[in-house]
Amino acid sequence: MAKNRKGSASAEVASDGSRAINKFHVSDAVMVVFISILCLTCILPFLHLASKSISDNNAVLAKKVYLFPIGINFDAYTSIFRDGSLVYSMVYSVLVTLLFTILGMLVCTCAAYPLSKKRLKGRSVLTFLLMFPMYFSAGLIPTYLVLKDLHLLDNMWVLILPLIYSPYNMLIMKTYFQSSIPDSLEESAFLDGASNFQVLWQIVMPLSKPIIATLSLFYAVGRWNAYADNKYYINSDSLKMIQYKLYQMVASATEAQTASLSEAAAVTSTPEVLQAAAIMFVTIPIICIYPFLQKYFVKGVMIGAVKG
Repeated sequence: MAKNRKGSASAEVASDGSRAINKFHVSDAVMVVFISILCLTCILPFLHLASKSISDNNAVLAKKVYLFPIGINFDAYTSIFRDGSLVYSMVYSVLVTLLFTILGMLVCTCAAYPLSKKRLKGRSVLTFLLMFPMYFSAGLIPTYLVLKDLHLLDNMWVLILPLIYSPYNMLIMKTYFQSSIPDSLEESAFLDGASNFQVLWQIVMPLSKPIIATLSLFYAVGRWNAYADNKYYINSDSLKMIQYKLYQMVASATEAQTASLSEAAAVTSTPEVLQAAAIMFVTIPIICIYPFLQKYFVKGVMIGAVKG
């Protein structure tokens, strides 16, 4: 009896089944410090860039700006918004990212749902064929030649179609369907006369919001941050996404950085401040998506990738 009371005093069972720990051990303190350091490695560079982007040019050149802005002004952002090319690239990048995410989720769902059902004949062979590209690829030159023969070079669709199918995302969604959607629910729908497509879109998809939000975020962030295919397959300036223009700005010489904006922008900022403002201009939109998907993100990853 004494042992039982002692055990119940050290840990209480919460209503959701988890245990509330009453004692704080040394290992807990080490984990808190370690996680805090990891968080700082992400937050501090972001704060540094944000401070530089709205600081006085002389303070930035003198290396006085660290985590807090000095002499606040928004001249760099004014120059960016006056420049039509960067604003156009931003709108264009948002359009490409939306199309890529929607088509990617459509392809991923249509592949994962049938493969998650035991009634599909040849399921193992089809799964192998669809998962094989995750381990091997043809390489850059064969891919370039194929896209050239398909007349996709220097075309918006070359940024969308080749990458909309992701074996990794398909595997996560397939595992989620197998572990979270009971077969009895679908069988009852079939008894009521529902077709496979009706079961998928009216029953399965509404119950799969966590994995849909998670994979949509994977698709959107992956497309938004990628610029290699812009570099290899796109020549026209009007088809270059904002990340590739940012790459060109950062990688070019100091003179080229200021010349990358049009004369109408009336650039009054130093190249370093302009770089920081451009990075913030590109980064903030994708960060704004996270708060709306965070409540689904952890649940979708844990259920889809761990179970099964």
